[in-house]
Amino acid sequence: MSGTENLPITDLGTLKALAHPLRMQLYRGLCVARTATASQLAEQVDEAVSLVSYHLRKLAEHGLIEAAEPQSGDGRERWWQPSSQGVSIKDKDFRDAPERASAHLAATRLFHEQRADMYRRYLDERPTWGVEWNSAAPDNESLLRLTPAELAELGEELLALARKYDEKGRAAEAAGATEGRENVALHVSGFPFRT
Repeated sequence: MSGTENLPITDLGTLKALAHPLRMQLYRGLCVARTATASQLAEQVDEAVSLVSYHLRKLAEHGLIEAAEPQSGDGRERWWQPSSQGVSIKDKDFRDAPERASAHLAATRLFHEQRADMYRRYLDERPTWGVEWNSAAPDNESLLRLTPAELAELGEELLALARKYDEKGRAAEAAGATEGRENVALHVSGFPFRT
């Protein structure tokens, strides 16, 4: 991964490239794996390698992923990696025109639908995870009274805390502490509402 920060997405073409259901799955899968081939990702998403290769090239055209160093001796395999730690897509960058605002809303809905699908899958598979994982998995709702500035600050602090734990876990794994370590999704949404 060449970048350590999130890649800000501000142009409509890149947003639309990522806001494709299969491409978002592939991007997420690549962020988890760190490096992978089209064949490996095709197996994960249960799609043809040729289709996955096409969509990976589209992600690469928009700078979301890049070629990675080969991880095996098979020179025919093309390895990919995310070009950054993740992406950052802000509402403020897309509200200047109706088409851009509409595309941002559609993308946001897709991302949240996929996140909800991930959580539903966990709930369906919950018995297979065992007591330790099910007890550790947070499931919280907090109803707060905040200003926009306070909500933004809270979001930044939560993101920094998640990064701290990601770095801690990856460092421990690199040092050989792999026992009991799994991929973990942490989805945080904060939004205003009226009763």
